[in-house]
Amino acid sequence: MKMILAVIDKDDASHVSQSLIKSGFSITRLSTTGGFLRAGNVTMLVGVDDEKTQEAIDIIKKNARSRSQQMPAISGDGMAYSSAMPVEVPVGGATVFVLNVERFEKV
Repeated sequence: MKMILAVIDKDDASHVSQSLIKSGFSITRLSTTGGFLRAGNVTMLVGVDDEKTQEAIDIIKKNARSRSQQMPAISGDGMAYSSAMPVEVPVGGATVFVLNVERFEKV
C-alpha cells in the first residue's frame, strides 16, 4: 500500500478531487499555504493499493495544470518593491510524494 501526498494549487484542487473520487479513490483534503508565494494550496492524502498508484498520479497530472503568473518582485526581507517590474513565476501543477505504508487500519 502507498500514501500519495499531493500539494495542489487551490485553483486546480476541485478538478483533481472530483476526478479522483469519480475514479473510486478516497481522499482527505487539507488546506495549506505555500512558503514561497504564500498562496493557497490544497494537500491531498490518498491511500492506494500499489497497483493503483500510477492511475492516481495520472489523474492528478491530467487535472493540475502549470501556468505562469505575474508577481511583484520581493526583497530579501519579504517586502515588495514598489518600483520593480513584476516577475513571471510558474504556479499550479502538483508536487506529488509517494510513501510506503507499513500498516493500515480502519477503526
